[in-house]
Amino acid sequence: MKKAILLFFSILMLSRLVAVPDEGMWLPNKIAQLNYADMQKLGCKLTAEEIYSINNSSLKDAIFQLQTAEGSGFCTGEIVSKQGLLFTNHHCGYEAITSLSTTEHNYLDNGYWAKSHKDEISVPGIRVTRVVRIEDVTEQVLLGITDETSESEREKLIKKAITEIEKEAIKDTHFEASVSEMYQGGEYYLFVYEAFGDVRFVGAPPSSIGKFGGDTDNWMWPRHTGDFSIFRVYMSPDGKPTQGYDENNVPYVPLHSLPISIAGIEEGDFTMIMGYPGQTERYLSSYGMIYKRDFFNPSVVKVLELQLNLLKEEMASDINIRLAYADDYASNANGHKLFKGEALTLSNTDAIQQKELLESEFQLWVDSDETRKAKYGNVLPSLKSSYEAFGPATNDIIYLSLGLLQAGEHVMNVQAFMSLARLLEDSKTNADAIKSTIEMLKPEAENMYAKYFPNVDKKVFEAMLKLYVTDIPAEKRNGVFANYIFKTYKGKTEFESIEKFILAAFTKSIFTDKARMDAFLAKPSYKVLKADPIYAYVENVFGDLFTVQMAYLGAMDGIDVNERLYIEGLREFQKDRTFYPDANSTLRFTYGTVKSYNPRDAVHYKYLTYADGIIEKEDPTNDEFIVEPELKSKILKKEFGRYADKTGNLPVCFLSDNDITGGNSGSPIINGKGELIGLAFDGNWEWLCSNLLFSVELQRTINVDARYVLWVIDELYGAQNIIDELDIRTK
Repeated sequence: MKKAILLFFSILMLSRLVAVPDEGMWLPNKIAQLNYADMQKLGCKLTAEEIYSINNSSLKDAIFQLQTAEGSGFCTGEIVSKQGLLFTNHHCGYEAITSLSTTEHNYLDNGYWAKSHKDEISVPGIRVTRVVRIEDVTEQVLLGITDETSESEREKLIKKAITEIEKEAIKDTHFEASVSEMYQGGEYYLFVYEAFGDVRFVGAPPSSIGKFGGDTDNWMWPRHTGDFSIFRVYMSPDGKPTQGYDENNVPYVPLHSLPISIAGIEEGDFTMIMGYPGQTERYLSSYGMIYKRDFFNPSVVKVLELQLNLLKEEMASDINIRLAYADDYASNANGHKLFKGEALTLSNTDAIQQKELLESEFQLWVDSDETRKAKYGNVLPSLKSSYEAFGPATNDIIYLSLGLLQAGEHVMNVQAFMSLARLLEDSKTNADAIKSTIEMLKPEAENMYAKYFPNVDKKVFEAMLKLYVTDIPAEKRNGVFANYIFKTYKGKTEFESIEKFILAAFTKSIFTDKARMDAFLAKPSYKVLKADPIYAYVENVFGDLFTVQMAYLGAMDGIDVNERLYIEGLREFQKDRTFYPDANSTLRFTYGTVKSYNPRDAVHYKYLTYADGIIEKEDPTNDEFIVEPELKSKILKKEFGRYADKTGNLPVCFLSDNDITGGNSGSPIINGKGELIGLAFDGNWEWLCSNLLFSVELQRTINVDARYVLWVIDELYGAQNIIDELDIRTK
């Protein structure tokens, strides 16, 4: 009877977990053999070669990843003109827009539209990359590795192979290369990139459009947010990328640019999204999901919530503070709501139960064969025990990293001064090294105070330390409290000691005042540095870091290995299932359709929103729902020009069932003819555990409609020069 029940659940689970056309973030180099037939059935008119090709211009050549100067990807953008014009989300350009904004030139609140190339503004610290080619290098990476290879030897062999592959891939070229792990180390793929470091700000609507709805509407449907911004990629006159701005550079000439369709969409129309999704954990066990629900998410949410509440109050009091903290606040607010919603979804849906049913059937399959039992028999029990130990350790490490090491704005900057301290111990011997180190630190120190408000920093720093001692028992705390704060700044209570330390930190430390920092750099002193309250604080935190780290790493022991074995076992267990690799910030595509959904009993969400909804949401007393007079006037008069749909109304956002995650923000959503119909910018509240499990019924992608984007550029702000660059199609 038990086996019969498990067999029933197995059939049920397979029907829900076998990949369907609208599930999966697929590698584009696999499109011809894995996905193309299904895509054709849904309405794709492009050939596989037109989507991904290494020999000819293809769709992939228009898709760029937005990165920090250090190469860390955070969003997607797409080339939409023959002159390197790039569309992405407003929230993807948010940091750039805030960094360029001042009270005199407030692009964040007022928007900006460059009227010519000379009006475009260089954005330091951002670069964009495109994929040149993707290759499966699994065989080369895993050469000589067997089931008997130890984990340490495996890691060493893999690292050596990857280094050699990457080096060979870009020999005698200006490209970059990275080998990415898939299926927790089951497969490896080489990605060759071309990187452009000269990116310039072209235009964006004011935040009242680009961020309309703010935190309230974030992750929610219906949506009315004009979430877009515009940049341009530049290259050298001879067609090569440059590392940064050069006045001699010219607009980038792309291999492919996306035409834009304003012909309209209907429910059921084919949709494809190509971009750089950040990270999913679709093969995470139920124990990993329980860990997220009960430990990781609640800890992160609590720490972020305190910080956000304090910042919101300060930002409301001063426009300069708001501009300085806008990007950090928006990023943390987004994460806070995501982690909170993910935990709620895991609690209120059957997501974990779905995983448990699959695991029950997997274990039955494993136990029915001695060879499988020897290899996979202890995988799930080991994951269970590891995650149960991992939970409490994670709480400690989150409070340490977010609550202590990021409590003050400049706490992490102290690390750059630690090497200087070692040199200063023998200043005569190390005179030359000290001089060169100081020269290196000066520009870094200058940046520290560019938009620094010590009163805000002080309030957050103090609150974070008080939260830590409130929530972490004395016996588990980092030694910085007993060995430094409570010992050096004695008070009647723990809170009073913290207050005394904070007072000293903000009246004496070189890290909280530019004048004190400048004086120190002009005359560096070992004694001054060692006596500095924030320097001493960081030294003490790091001095006791080993204990917490060991508990954390000890709990992690075995999780990585067993997760790799679990995925390997699942792929054997479900031989007829086509597995897609988890997202990991590499180029992927996902396909589906324009689609409505029913979030709960008796509620139906239509796939499309209109500009009338902006007026319905207007609230002049709430910064998140301010509607500018010009926007309101045009909506009320229905001055929509050629961007209205067949009803005479202006579409704003629409839904599709494409499978995306963070990093896909700014990705183009494309119709069956390869035309841009919108920009993906959000997921939906009802299935915020989408990184862990896909739901055909509830998971949706929220996209800003291309018609609204172009209407804002054209009809609302008259940026004709931008419109003239675009290939706009009406049929």
